[in-house]
Amino acid sequence: MKSESSQIQPPLTAPTRQQVAQRSTCVSVLVNLALTVGQMLAGFLSGSQGLIADGVHSLSDLFADFVVLLANRHSQKEADHDHPYGHQRYENAASLALGVLLLSVGSGMSWAAGHKLLTPAVIVQVKPLALWVALIALLSKELLFHYMLSAARRVASSMLIANAWHARSDAASSLVVALGIGGNLLGYHLLDPLAGLLVGLMVGKMGWGFAWDAMNDLMDHAASEEQVAQLQQCLLDTPGVMGIHGLRTRKMGDLIIVDAHLEIDGELTVRQGHDIAVEARDRVMACLPVMDVTTHVDPAQ
Repeated sequence: MKSESSQIQPPLTAPTRQQVAQRSTCVSVLVNLALTVGQMLAGFLSGSQGLIADGVHSLSDLFADFVVLLANRHSQKEADHDHPYGHQRYENAASLALGVLLLSVGSGMSWAAGHKLLTPAVIVQVKPLALWVALIALLSKELLFHYMLSAARRVASSMLIANAWHARSDAASSLVVALGIGGNLLGYHLLDPLAGLLVGLMVGKMGWGFAWDAMNDLMDHAASEEQVAQLQQCLLDTPGVMGIHGLRTRKMGDLIIVDAHLEIDGELTVRQGHDIAVEARDRVMACLPVMDVTTHVDPAQ
């Protein structure tokens, strides 16, 4: 799955960002709570392994939502003595937690479904109730995905994008479950646990992707090539900057920390060189979601 982080726009102010994140996540909590209860209850009543698995997936969304709410609250804290760069990496840690959660849930669902497939004698025909609940869940999750992804792009949060795609994974799993239940009702009883197995594999694959991306960011992963090119152009467009070298970037949550050497006229005064560096910093801060810029002034060759 292609990462969505390259498509997002620079973030809004921190208070607005936090408000949008909390609102979208609270909506997700309400939807997932209703679906968890409905899917698992209907799954037990109808005897559908796939619907129970989908209900467990919705339950994992509830845990994920609370992780997101916690991380969103802490990531907005100001820098302090122990965290001079702020707390933005709470978002990276939350994305890692979401990935591990998805991977664990997917593995558990795959194991349960695989056990059913290996013992087909215990598989029974499900009741029509399961199909109706699966279709309602499919529609609910698809609408929730579009709502959450729109909010995530608005505030430029990779953590919220991860949570939105978590909702999309539920929509995809509900589709697979609905197809499996439909096949089971038509007499192909193996299709219901097979749907549960496919859902588990889908969830696990998505969890691995999110966990891997979060690990990279926690290990000072650089900004994207497109962002680095934009930063370079912003610096070169600064009056007085004749060239740059040693441009380095690293991610801090959804923000970027930049280090760069600016090449300027060696005959300028220290104050003039300082003013050019300040102008370059201001341009970069306005160009992209950048937390801080450290510059070193070198005489141009």
